[in-house]
Amino acid sequence: MSMKIALIGAGAMGGAIGTRLLETGQTVTVFDLDADRVAALVECGAQAAPSAAAAAAQSDQVITSLNSPAIVEAAVFGAEGVAAGSREGMLIIDMSSIDPDATKSMAARASDLGLRWVDSPLSGGAPKALTGELTLMAGGDAADVAEAHDVLRHVATNYTHMGPVGAGQTTKLINQVLCGLGFLAVAEATQLALDAGVDAAKVPVALKGGRADSAILQEYMPRFAAKDYRRTGRIDNMVKDLEGAHDLARRTHTAMPLTAVCLEIHRVLTAAGLGGEDQAALMEFFTGAGRSME
Repeated sequence: MSMKIALIGAGAMGGAIGTRLLETGQTVTVFDLDADRVAALVECGAQAAPSAAAAAAQSDQVITSLNSPAIVEAAVFGAEGVAAGSREGMLIIDMSSIDPDATKSMAARASDLGLRWVDSPLSGGAPKALTGELTLMAGGDAADVAEAHDVLRHVATNYTHMGPVGAGQTTKLINQVLCGLGFLAVAEATQLALDAGVDAAKVPVALKGGRADSAILQEYMPRFAAKDYRRTGRIDNMVKDLEGAHDLARRTHTAMPLTAVCLEIHRVLTAAGLGGEDQAALMEFFTGAGRSME
């Protein structure tokens, strides 16, 4: 059954989500402050809205895909925001990756206005969104999470209800800790292979199916070796997520020394001007920017 979806945020992830929803027959009304991003989705069949409120007013559900709690708050509760155009009981699905406490606060505020909230951050990036193979971790009331799945099934093959509002965001921080450390470990191992004269592109083939195998190893070691920096994510976004994990660890009194080191290396690269580059640019810590700053 086709659904009417308001998409607030049409960046790399929002654009991919919107494209996939359109390909699966959903009606998408999009709002973003960047007119070029909106135009790209309109070319794919979306309708443009002059505001988030206008997008929500003509939709069944609202999906937000934004970059920080402040931006989500402004998009939902600001002037001409989602709340201004929503009907009683409308479901907001926040697919942003943001702080769990901020999520809980906004969900409570939405509830006071008669709106429902599911946090459903993702793993897999824009490539998986385009093929409908995202991994989603959801937080919220069980009935709301089930309703959100009516639309999210078009973009995801793995959808897990993790608990109440905020649980999805907490799980995403755990995901980012594992990814951040994984990227860094594979980059370091790639440099060792290169320095030792081993064909790094063959290492994933040799290790496939073994205990060291992973999706990051298979995708990224060849890219690290070739310095293939085609963007599917951003180093500065990983900084944001690892900082979120670090803050959560401080509140829960959890020791995370490896994450602290990983965060600092990402900060070094961001300070060197590589924040907007893909995770593949972690190689610069070992061969370029990192060495120049030692």
